[in-house]
Amino acid sequence: MPNDFNTPVIEEFRANHGRVRGWLDGARLILVTTTGARSGRPHTVPVGYLPDGGLRVLVIASAAGAPRHPAWYHNLLAHPVVTVEDGIFTYEAEATVLAGAERDRAFARAVEADPGWADYQARTDRALPVVALTEIPGPPRTGATTMGEGLRLIHDAFRRELGRIRVEVAGSGPVLGAQLRINCLTVCGGLHAHHTMEDRALFGRLGGERPDLAPVLDRLRGEHDAIAALVARLQRVLGDSGVGRADLRAEVDRLATEVERHLDYEEEALIPVLDGVS
Repeated sequence: MPNDFNTPVIEEFRANHGRVRGWLDGARLILVTTTGARSGRPHTVPVGYLPDGGLRVLVIASAAGAPRHPAWYHNLLAHPVVTVEDGIFTYEAEATVLAGAERDRAFARAVEADPGWADYQARTDRALPVVALTEIPGPPRTGATTMGEGLRLIHDAFRRELGRIRVEVAGSGPVLGAQLRINCLTVCGGLHAHHTMEDRALFGRLGGERPDLAPVLDRLRGEHDAIAALVARLQRVLGDSGVGRADLRAEVDRLATEVERHLDYEEEALIPVLDGVS
């Protein structure tokens, strides 16, 4: 039976490529579709997540501190392969329930980033489960109808995540939290993977089909190199256990400003080409 609270959130999430307004505005959300433990039918729920680097995200079966685990948690225990929608891509993932010290470290990171998790834990006697969702490699699936739209949606996801990190850094305390470090490192890894794919595949294809685009592609490759240098610089700062908020904020702002400028130019130059508009 559909949840009256979840249904409008799911509809808005899908209609706006991961954006949800109101009190969820700015939150990191995904849609997770599990297979019913008893019914065998698909069930979709919106859940908050924590970046965990690479192809893995973490979700917490809090049920807002209810005495029982949420239904989606029981479902994934019975059927660990789930479908994840992040607003841009849809993919299959394998769910693994963290245990022992690994679970405790992950939950501590969550509490450090948002004390609301501690409030949920205080409401119940059960230990709130932390679940890792690891992407199962496969062809990317997106709701974009054109290549240009797909590129813009990916870019918007980077803009959104960099905006979140800017807010998190601005609101952080004097000691940089572990989860904030992971958030920064995860977006750094995502930028590297995206630019590597463009350099090796998209730009090569466009260069072969449109020799007149050579100056544009050369500029974009040069911007990729400049961003890679800023990413490496940010990673070095994140590796400093004593880094202060001001220094981190300066590096994040520098990277975000350069990335946003690059994305704007790439869209202006390439989306008409990708969508076949002369």
